[in-house]
Amino acid sequence: MSAAAELAKPASSLITPEDSALILIDHQSQMGIGVRNFDLAEVVANTAQLAAAARLFEVPTLLTTVGEQFSGPVFQQVQDELDPKVVADRIERTTVNSWEDERVVEWILRTGRKKLVIAGLWTEVCVAFPVLSGIEAGFQMYFVEDASGGVSETAHRAAVQRMIQAGAAPMTSAQYLYELHRDWARAEKYDQVLTIAHRYQGVFGIGIEYYQQRVLPGVTGANTSL
Repeated sequence: MSAAAELAKPASSLITPEDSALILIDHQSQMGIGVRNFDLAEVVANTAQLAAAARLFEVPTLLTTVGEQFSGPVFQQVQDELDPKVVADRIERTTVNSWEDERVVEWILRTGRKKLVIAGLWTEVCVAFPVLSGIEAGFQMYFVEDASGGVSETAHRAAVQRMIQAGAAPMTSAQYLYELHRDWARAEKYDQVLTIAHRYQGVFGIGIEYYQQRVLPGVTGANTSL
C-alpha cells in the first residue's frame, strides 16, 4: 500500500451510518415557542433534514418527547421525514434529562453504537444534559447546533461552550448529511442526497435546481442525475 493510500483514510472521529445513532429530543411546538437564538422555522427545517438523512442511510433514530399533553406534538415537518415506526415508537418521558430515563439508555445500548448525535429543544437543557451524561458514560457525543435552540443567545452559547469543554463535537444538519454520504460516487444514494439538499439547503438547493433545469439540458451527453 502506498503512503498516500495509507493516509487517505477517514478520521476516526467522523460518523458513519454503521457506527452512529441519532437522538431527537423534544422538537415540540410548546418548546419551540421559547426558542430565541435561531429562527424557529430554520430549526424545524434543519431537524427535518437530520431526520431525512438518518432515514436515507438507515441510521438508528430515537424520537423522545416530554409532556406531550402540554408541550404538543413533534413538528409535523420532522415527523414527515422520519420512518413512521420511529414516530410510533417515540419515548414519552417525565425526566428533564433524557439520559435519566432507563428506556432511552436501553435503546442506546441495543443499537450497539458508541457515537451518538443529539439535537433538541432546548440546547441548555434537553441537549446539554444527555450530552454531558453520555460523555461520562464513555460515549462519543456530537450535537447538531443548528437543529437545537435555546431560550436566549446567552443560554444557547453557554450550553455549546460547556458541551465542547466536556469533549462533545458540534456539527450542523448539512454536515450530518454529507458526513454520512461521504462519496459522490456512491450512486445508490446520489439522487436522494441531492433531493434532501435541494429541499433544505437554501442557496445551494436553488443552485441544484438551476443546474438541473437550465444547464444540463444544453450539455450534450451530460450526466443528468445531478
